Amino acid sequence: MAKILIVTGDAAESLEVMYPYQRLLEEGYEVDIAAPARKQLRFVVHDFEPGYDTYTEKPGYTWPADLAFSEVDPGDYVAVVIPGGRAPEYLRNDPELRKILKAFFDSDKPVAQICHGPLLTAAVGSLEGRRVTAYPALELDMQAAGATFQDSAAVVDGLLVSSRAWPDHPTWMREFLKVLRAKG
Repeated sequence: MAKILIVTGDAAESLEVMYPYQRLLEEGYEVDIAAPARKQLRFVVHDFEPGYDTYTEKPGYTWPADLAFSEVDPGDYVAVVIPGGRAPEYLRNDPELRKILKAFFDSDKPVAQICHGPLLTAAVGSLEGRRVTAYPALELDMQAAGATFQDSAAVVDGLLVSSRAWPDHPTWMREFLKVLRAKG
């Protein structure tokens, strides 16, 4: 059975971890969640409330990490998923994770990223010359990383599939599954 890796950490958006995790299991993939350490991760829920200029954050689900980043062999996986939330803000500084992500891009394997997840692919220099979407507040970050930003539910650029946030899950996963099937 083909394996897919999800890379995340504390303060990841609950839905952006759990939806692809369950959807990919449903498709018959084995899915591992990797984080800075093997531990119980604490996710968050981001939502929009009247009167706020940005999203609010509340405690979300907890879920165990299957692997520490230092234990991951990218060669064991056919693709990687990068959820958003606040986790990418600090994860982009993790040298083990940067090595993992670089290996996926160097091996031309499918990558799905959502919300703030593109901060990680930007950190490994993999957005230069690409078309992407992300949480709309990251438009300037994506441009600074050399990408062309498109405000759309999903953007497919070769094997990279990006999305804005959890309301776009059906479109994002539909496009990612198309890429996975085409890659074989």
